[in-house]
Amino acid sequence: MTSPSQSALAAAPVLAVVERSGFVESVHHGIAVITNPDGSVERAIGDASAPCFPRSSNKPMQAIAMLEAGLEASGAHLALAAASHSGEDFHIEGVRSILAAAGLSEDDLQNTPDYPYDDVARRDWIRAGRGPSSIAQNCSGKHASMLAACVAAGWDPSTYRSPEHPLQVLTASSLSALAGEPVAATGIDGCGAPVMAISLAGLARAFGSIAASTSGPSAAVRDAIRSYPEYLGGSRRDVTALIRGVDGLIAKDGAEAVYAVGLADGRGLALKVADGGQRARPAIMASLLSSLGIRAGVLDTLSEVPVLGHGQPVGAVRVVGI
Repeated sequence: MTSPSQSALAAAPVLAVVERSGFVESVHHGIAVITNPDGSVERAIGDASAPCFPRSSNKPMQAIAMLEAGLEASGAHLALAAASHSGEDFHIEGVRSILAAAGLSEDDLQNTPDYPYDDVARRDWIRAGRGPSSIAQNCSGKHASMLAACVAAGWDPSTYRSPEHPLQVLTASSLSALAGEPVAATGIDGCGAPVMAISLAGLARAFGSIAASTSGPSAAVRDAIRSYPEYLGGSRRDVTALIRGVDGLIAKDGAEAVYAVGLADGRGLALKVADGGQRARPAIMASLLSSLGIRAGVLDTLSEVPVLGHGQPVGAVRVVGI
């Protein structure tokens, strides 16, 4: 049986081509959408109404649900709650602080052990003789914050990953309210927590709402992301550079080449590259933002994705159809 998401991805238009020495050797299909401040769709490329798993692009909405549950977090710690961090030293120390403040330890984390996401941090971690660890894995900030939210609410922290747990039920409700549509499906994310499906239009709508919020948990998460983007991503991440480079913008990248952005005026953007490859993702988002008349040096930087031959540029990933 063919699902709506499979049909949408199979029919997705080409959003980027990969050129080597003047020859197109690969193409990336994808879906993209821009929503207006009122949540309506301004522009869709492909079927943006089909459900997908936003993966880690759901994390800002998950962080909002944690605050609604009673999590007391702000600043860098709240950015970590919404993060897919790089595993740099300041990320690890931040996660330890979140756990300690709730009377918890690394042993309470249930996310999948892994090495740090960042190349430099991973090499340093391995050079120090360390193996895969839950605290080094990029979702440890979210998991530590979920545990802390359970402690604050008086809920059982040992079962926080269950879709039936009160925290996950609240997360589904919060996500649905922000996206303006019901959660279409629930699966298991790479880190072991539930991942909830919404459409790309719903994802863009949620990010626009958060970016334009003026009070409450949404504004708190928006402010944390804007003020501490290096905690949301890392020192060498495109999502960090994008947030720093465009005033009022929030963003979150996700596995399988999902990317979502919210603008201060309430517009939202979301995209997914159909093959799940990350190579063209930043360039496509930069082109979408440029199509709205946004001008910033970071967009020029993210648009430049060279193709190398013998270590030298011989082509590029070029965005089309935006």
